[in-house]
Amino acid sequence: MAHAISVRLDDEAFRALRQVEAQGLTQSEAVRTSIVHEAGRLRERQALAAEVAALEADDSDRAEMAAVASLMEDLRAPG
Repeated sequence: MAHAISVRLDDEAFRALRQVEAQGLTQSEAVRTSIVHEAGRLRERQALAAEVAALEADDSDRAEMAAVASLMEDLRAPG
């Protein structure tokens, strides 16, 4: 089911819309595609942030990272 909306675009958003339309999309397709794309990017960022938080909360992973960092420091050439 389609839902109609109305938006006011500032100059920057209008130029961006024209850029997306230049790929051969209608104005409606350009807007829909852009919204869906941005929502996907937000989901990816949220998933990455959740993964980082889980790794930071994992004591064994943090201990392994510290061990690797210590090993790397030991292997570093004397300065």
